[in-house]
Amino acid sequence: MRTIKEHIKLNTYKPVYLLYGEESYLKNLYKNKLKEGILLGSDEMNYSHFEGKGIEINKVIEIAETLPFFSDRRLIMIENSGLFKAQNDLADYIKRIPEGTHIVFVESEVDKRNRLFKAVKDIGVISEMNGLDENNLKLWITSILDKDNKKITGNTLMYFLNKSGTDMENISQELEKLICYTMEREVITSEDIDEICTTQISNKIFQMIDAIASKKQSNALSLYYDLLSLREKPMSILFLITRHFNMLYQVKELETVRVNNTVISQRTGLPPFAVSKYITQSKNFSPIILKEALNSCADIEEQVKTGRLIDTMGVELLIVKYSS
Repeated sequence: MRTIKEHIKLNTYKPVYLLYGEESYLKNLYKNKLKEGILLGSDEMNYSHFEGKGIEINKVIEIAETLPFFSDRRLIMIENSGLFKAQNDLADYIKRIPEGTHIVFVESEVDKRNRLFKAVKDIGVISEMNGLDENNLKLWITSILDKDNKKITGNTLMYFLNKSGTDMENISQELEKLICYTMEREVITSEDIDEICTTQISNKIFQMIDAIASKKQSNALSLYYDLLSLREKPMSILFLITRHFNMLYQVKELETVRVNNTVISQRTGLPPFAVSKYITQSKNFSPIILKEALNSCADIEEQVKTGRLIDTMGVELLIVKYSS
């Protein structure tokens, strides 16, 4: 991201950019900054946009070969194409892309062994966007609040993050709600957060696993019933519990070999900010218990799908078993 900022500041751009990762907010932010910078606010005559799988490569190349109209630059934006997980002719073409033509790829997933990925790496800029670490996330939130003359304490900020999750798009929306709700009042409180902010489903799952680990059975079941009241399907909840146990198992294994949080984030796909929370929670389980829990999740899923167990009861039995 620092490299892209520098290019925008200097108004000097590489032929190709690849923005990928799970953090949609950052990808949208930088794709728009690149668009504005490369086109210098000119009309859409020199801008082409492609999205989704099945993009015609020949059409992309045809546009790329067309001279810019009353401008020095042409921009082609390609989003969610899947081109970095399949073989295609763009890998060879971008090595000879005409001067003045720029391509920005925006993807969720890529294969780093892909020829197109390697080609972009050779002549362009690749930026992985999986969220900010805890300190930078706090600084970002504080900067948003400062613009509206709002203040928040460190403890209240952590309370907010535990409720909103780490998705920056969602955080941005929740902050906007808080700013409007508190009106002329300067300091944001935890009561404001409870009153106006929405607890993310993933965070309820985290709280539920916390309650299970702490053997707070009534609390764990209460959170489960809350999820059901929000019309979450029991099998969706089971999927999230399974994924959570799997993530805890991976974190536990990686921490055993003493790798740092950055490596854990890279290998598991967890946002940097969330790693420390998972490490803390993983301490409540032994590797054997986590593996057993994953097997239990798979067993309950199989029983539900074969009609031998009702879905709501299956998940409840799982919660009861590991919170007893």
